[in-house]
Amino acid sequence: MAQGTVKWFNAEKGFGFIAPDDGSADVFVHYSAIDAGGYRSLDENQRVEYTAGQGAKGPQAEQVRPI
Repeated sequence: MAQGTVKWFNAEKGFGFIAPDDGSADVFVHYSAIDAGGYRSLDENQRVEYTAGQGAKGPQAEQVRPI
């Protein structure tokens, strides 16, 4: 699994971006990809691990878990 830091996440809109540790392009993250119970949201500068996938508009995170 890849790791990175949440750059920003808009809880009202349900999406944001992760800055990967490997320095590659930022990765889109949708709230539906967060593996957590209850209210699914991420905080700025939060460390996460995720599976990198490809969405319609570029890199997209799946199976996102806080670490």
